[in-house]
Amino acid sequence: MDAQAPSRPDVTAALARGVTRLLLTHDIAPVLEMPLANGRRADLCGLSPKGEVWIVETKSCLADFTVDAKWPDYLDYCDLFFFAVTEAFPQSLIPPDAGLIVADGFGGAILRMPTPAPLAPARRKMMLLSLARLAAQRLAQF
Repeated sequence: MDAQAPSRPDVTAALARGVTRLLLTHDIAPVLEMPLANGRRADLCGLSPKGEVWIVETKSCLADFTVDAKWPDYLDYCDLFFFAVTEAFPQSLIPPDAGLIVADGFGGAILRMPTPAPLAPARRKMMLLSLARLAAQRLAQF
């Protein structure tokens, strides 16, 4: 009996879990499904000890990547922007200024750091407050 290939939602969930674990190993505090002020929602948003805001966009497959035209809308809300993909994804398609993470459900690796684009102070303050409030609200839900 052949094992059924994982569904796209299953791959996305595994990527999110692996990237979360990876970010934690780099001392980046992750928040999943982070709403942004422009109405978009980042798959993962992380905060470094230096106050850098990382956004990671997960791509479960080539089709998910090719139909996505919204990822440039995330760039104004982070210092560092990454794509996280599976090992089977054609990595040469990832834009060269974006960071590249390869992950699975157990962890991942940063294969390429992105070109930094430091946030303006007012935007950084807004993102830090948004991250802190969202994390606290989620922690309070029991």
